[in-house]
Amino acid sequence: MPPPAIAVVTPVFNEEAVLPELFARLTAVFAANPGCTWRAILVDDGSRDRTADLVRAQAARDPRFELVELSRNFGFQSALTAGLARAAPADAVITMDADLQDPPEVIPDLVAAWRGGAEVVRAVRRSRQETGLRRVGFDAFHALFGKLIDYPIEPNTGTFGLLGRDALAAFNSLPENNRFFPGLRAWIGFQTADVPYDRKARAAGEPQQTFHHLMRYALDGLFSFSRLPLRLLTFSGIIIANTGFAAAIFYAMRRILGIETAPTGYTTLVTLVLFIGGVQLIGIGVLGEYLGRIYDEVKRRPNYIVKPAARHRAAGERGPGA
Repeated sequence: MPPPAIAVVTPVFNEEAVLPELFARLTAVFAANPGCTWRAILVDDGSRDRTADLVRAQAARDPRFELVELSRNFGFQSALTAGLARAAPADAVITMDADLQDPPEVIPDLVAAWRGGAEVVRAVRRSRQETGLRRVGFDAFHALFGKLIDYPIEPNTGTFGLLGRDALAAFNSLPENNRFFPGLRAWIGFQTADVPYDRKARAAGEPQQTFHHLMRYALDGLFSFSRLPLRLLTFSGIIIANTGFAAAIFYAMRRILGIETAPTGYTTLVTLVLFIGGVQLIGIGVLGEYLGRIYDEVKRRPNYIVKPAARHRAAGERGPGA
């Protein structure tokens, strides 16, 4: 039988500082595992530095490397979608970040788990190097997120992992534009295996995912895979309505029995109005988050567009809905 074809898909955005080490370590992994046919698909997500030029030069030196260049910055999830669509002929696809926090040396372990029968392999972080507010945010997200969504997602997992041919085909068939990769990977099912690893510090440069981007990513995951916010609104409405009804009966009985004849206080009235108004505004905001995502979906815009000059390198590939 021919050796399995393995593709490594990596979105890149302003990663000029880290690319030389990424190329060297991927090349070393390919050389140390000759039993597979390797490809590295790097998707440039509208970088403003020399990222695309460096990937293009590496592809000229080593045909196992390939550049897919998007027309602008569409975001990490869209770039990942473009790479997975391009990798479709592969027997298995490795997905990983470019900053080398996901060490390429773990790739053979992912492939071994796939060869052992798993169609989806998740790389599970035993430890991570982030500190400060960023670390607190990551820990809080992973501690709470799995309890809030409707589909179970392994804590401390992210992009790093492997999809077999069938899982890749299922993933590429999903049409939505608001994409949360760990959630979609869990939703498609298939036999799954976990490979533990230690997440490293960023190899060079500054993180490209700002706090704003990470918060938006978390909200996409929550609103795309959970109806809990809507249910909480319903429960809050029931509790507030019942509380108001009980309070009305209580004060009416006090009036009837003559226990209290003084007029109600202004402070109590203002507090109740502000509380109920705040709950209503929160409810409108939650509904707006869901309606905004519905609006994005019904427009059916493509997840990404490949640059015309680079399209011959991507074999005319367009993403779901493109």
